[in-house]
Amino acid sequence: MFKILIVEDDVSIHNVIEELLKKQNYITYNAYSGTEALLLLEKETYDLILLDLMLPAMNGEEIIEKVKNTPIIVLSAKISSEDKVNCLMSGANDYITKPFNSNELLARIEVQLRQNNKSSFAKTLKYKNLELLNDKHTLLLNSKKINLTKTEYAILKQLFLNKTQVMAKNKLLDLISADTEDCDESSLKVHISNIRKKIKKVSDENYIESVWGIGFKMSD
Repeated sequence: MFKILIVEDDVSIHNVIEELLKKQNYITYNAYSGTEALLLLEKETYDLILLDLMLPAMNGEEIIEKVKNTPIIVLSAKISSEDKVNCLMSGANDYITKPFNSNELLARIEVQLRQNNKSSFAKTLKYKNLELLNDKHTLLLNSKKINLTKTEYAILKQLFLNKTQVMAKNKLLDLISADTEDCDESSLKVHISNIRKKIKKVSDENYIESVWGIGFKMSD
């Protein structure tokens, strides 16, 4: 699931956005000032930032200049072309004026997440001593090659992309459905077991953790 940081000092607007995102199963984090947003960004990484410009302590333009490698959608009452151009040239990915249409906001969020998800997986994904090669559909562990089936690769891809959170079994099945055929909850467990066995041949470390009653996650 995607993590979205909402940076908005107007509590009523903030609550509307948060409720809208939660209905779409996004994980939301909340900041009500620029300084609070920066503190959160130092502790956690996010898939997207929704950013107001007129904030207490530190304005949105200053935050845009400080944030790297995280897509930003500006939500602002500032409607001038100059404000829009300045934000986009400074590093924002999109700009929506208030009041905004909920469906349009969700569509723009989906576009940014889709684009960022593709770019984040354009190269090798790494976790501890594991390297998942996108172009070859293979796994490297301590430079030793591990061959994966199409389904095993799809599962590991999603676990890598969401390595800081527990992946519910139904959510994982939804995410891999486009890349696999006839994978259900029962066969998912089998594929996870097979991945573990392949890794076990190279290392005794447990890389995939089962979370009872929920799903799986990359081990801490």
